[in-house]
Amino acid sequence: MITIKTPEEVKIMDKSGKILATVLAQVMEAAKPGVSEIELDIMAEKLIREMGGEPGFQKVPGYHNTICISTNDVVVHGIPTEYILKKGDIVGVDCGVYLDGFHTDMSDSIIVGGEKEADPKNVLFLQTGKKALLKAIQQVKPGNHVGDISQTIQSIVEGAGYSIVRNLVGHGVGRELHEEPEIPGFIRGSVAKTPLLRPGMTIAVEIIYNMGKKEVVYAGGSDEWTIKTKDGSLSGLFERTVLVTEKGHKVLTEC
Repeated sequence: MITIKTPEEVKIMDKSGKILATVLAQVMEAAKPGVSEIELDIMAEKLIREMGGEPGFQKVPGYHNTICISTNDVVVHGIPTEYILKKGDIVGVDCGVYLDGFHTDMSDSIIVGGEKEADPKNVLFLQTGKKALLKAIQQVKPGNHVGDISQTIQSIVEGAGYSIVRNLVGHGVGRELHEEPEIPGFIRGSVAKTPLLRPGMTIAVEIIYNMGKKEVVYAGGSDEWTIKTKDGSLSGLFERTVLVTEKGHKVLTEC
């Protein structure tokens, strides 16, 4: 069931989104060579609680961290470890804030040490993901369908020669971290047969893509969360929580 948020609920999510965007910006700034993944996780929890929120991902049964971190070939749900970031790593950080009964969700990816001296192929890879996110968000408006978002993501990412991960998708967000509808990064059948976007819907538009092939695998061992690319290629992740308004949209996790 797709839930429509009331104006009061939107205000809560808007406040939550501002906290999340502020925290994630600081975490991404801190993701420098010599910093460990777990240090970023500790930092994120501290900042969220100082700003009056709770780590949303800690509400997920069995998950005990504040962020999921995707370094290089990790696609999603990476548990932060003692791994020390090094120059040239591609790092994606996914984070959520829970406030007064509602979730917001957001992720970003960067090249550790900056793009200036990075491999141009990796720079282009992340630029493509950012472009796909921005163009997909532009499709969020009343009267459009989820498929308009999906088609936009797929055309940009696959048009650049990369792969959309098929079994991981964006989603509705609100009282639950993952709500209906699913927001795939690829089109399934006809756009017109996908859910209609209506004012008051809050969705997490998410770009989950690989430089190589689309297949993914679990890391294995005692880690039942971390998902990696099957072929060991690099992966990227970008996500924003977006409200469908009467005339268009509002990004609730605006950087």
